[in-house]
Amino acid sequence: MAVVGAGFMGRVHAEAARRAGAAVVAAVASTPGGADHAAGTVGAERGYPDLASLLAEAGADVVHVCTPNVRHAEAVEAALAAGAHVVCEKPLAVGAAQAEGLVDAAVAAGRVTAVPFVYRFHPMVRELRARLASGQAGVVSTVSGGYLQDWLSRPGDDDWRVDPAVGGPSRAFADIGSHWCDLFEFVTGDRIHRLSAQTATVQPRTRSSATPTEDAAVVQFTTGSGVLGTLVVSQVAAGRKNRLHLEVSGTESSFAFDQEDPERLWVGRREGNQVLLRDPETLSAAAAKYARLPAGHAQGYQDCFDAFVADTYRAVLGEDQPDGLPTFADGLRAARITDAVLASAASAGAWTSVGGADERTSVGGADERTPVGGADDRTGVGR
Repeated sequence: MAVVGAGFMGRVHAEAARRAGAAVVAAVASTPGGADHAAGTVGAERGYPDLASLLAEAGADVVHVCTPNVRHAEAVEAALAAGAHVVCEKPLAVGAAQAEGLVDAAVAAGRVTAVPFVYRFHPMVRELRARLASGQAGVVSTVSGGYLQDWLSRPGDDDWRVDPAVGGPSRAFADIGSHWCDLFEFVTGDRIHRLSAQTATVQPRTRSSATPTEDAAVVQFTTGSGVLGTLVVSQVAAGRKNRLHLEVSGTESSFAFDQEDPERLWVGRREGNQVLLRDPETLSAAAAKYARLPAGHAQGYQDCFDAFVADTYRAVLGEDQPDGLPTFADGLRAARITDAVLASAASAGAWTSVGGADERTSVGGADERTPVGGADDRTGVGR
């Protein structure tokens, strides 16, 4: 595999690739002088000054795109044209139209494509999905939650993501709100149909003269099956480091998952509540598959990433068609939701339909789920 972009996410991708048995053969730097530094940062065999030379010489089977958001499309298109399979960081693109073009390119190339919505790979997320699919919740009426961080909460905090010329028109929602929406749709099989959104920019930023992207967003939504939902997204919530939390409320059972406490799944019932622990001996088969350690030995974010990359490579090798592998179609779905959030916020919270078709099945019907991305969804190889 080869890594395009040698920052934090590039290092995460490379480590997961090694754990999956891949050779990290190349990395791309932004300047010729930085090639060796890029290779050293991700542990690659060789650094290249640009993507064109890497694709011509390195012989990578899979290219992992971990650049700033506005460069995703050009890197993905070049990798696909060179015959490589592609893993692209989210957001897949800076808008739904661009994301749709990448889905088309992936289908035309016949390559495996994936987007790391890695929270799908927590064992207790798979357990939640299995329990909803079996109908344990009864009738689901509401869902709530959020994704809260604090790394941009102070005036001096800065990052390339705050500049729309580099990160795209959305920051907090495209960066982390998309994860929450993907997780909700993945575990329930339901789809966000219409939404009303408000966004806020709390701190001034100095990186760009353009209007900085949003620090926070609040979204109210309805799903295709009539479930009501609320979502709070913030990157300025002091004390919250990476709190993705999701609660699904049903007439028979309710369930809550917190990514900062991923070893547990809360189950609520009228007769009493229960906390399920990640234990391969008691989990459903779908969840136990991703429990790589015995109970009491905590698994976390890198374990999820490792599982995501391992599943992707199994698809690349033709060994398996992994259940729940997030592909470019899921990246397109996230882009459509993000576009709807921005459109609603720009119209004072006006109710806005999410682009694409809105087919759905009843909540929890995992075996009848509509493919994420709409009826015109091109899922590509390996989905």
